[in-house]
Amino acid sequence: MASRAAATATVRAVKRRSLIPTKAALSLTPTAVNRVKELLSARPDSLGLRIGVRQRGCNGLSYTLDYADKKEKFDEEVLQDGVKIYIDKKAQLSILGTEMDFQESKLASEFVFNNPNISGTCGCGESFSI
Repeated sequence: MASRAAATATVRAVKRRSLIPTKAALSLTPTAVNRVKELLSARPDSLGLRIGVRQRGCNGLSYTLDYADKKEKFDEEVLQDGVKIYIDKKAQLSILGTEMDFQESKLASEFVFNNPNISGTCGCGESFSI
C-alpha cells in the first residue's frame, strides 16, 4: 500500500552561513510547528513526519514529507515544541542547518525549507542541487 504524502514542499536558497553547532539538525518556525500539529491531529496513529530526499525535478533532488509510524534505524529525530520530525538517513547531510517554515498564500499552502547547503534550485522551487 503506497503512503500518501503529508504535504508539499518548496526549496529556497539562502546565503551560506558559518556552521554553528546546534542542538538539532533542523529547526522549525512556529507556523511550521502549528501546521505539523494540525496534520498529526488528523492521524493520531502517526508519531510525526518523516523528511526525505529523492531524485526528481530539473535540479536533481526534492524533499518528501510523509507520516512516520515508527522511527527507522538510522533516522535523526528532531523534537521541537511537542512535534517530532524524523530525518531519513539519506537526507541528513543535505538538510543540516535548515529551517522549516510553513507559508500560506491565496495560491498555495506549503512547507518551505530555507537551506544554506544547496547550490542551486529550479525555477519553480521544487528541486535543488547540493
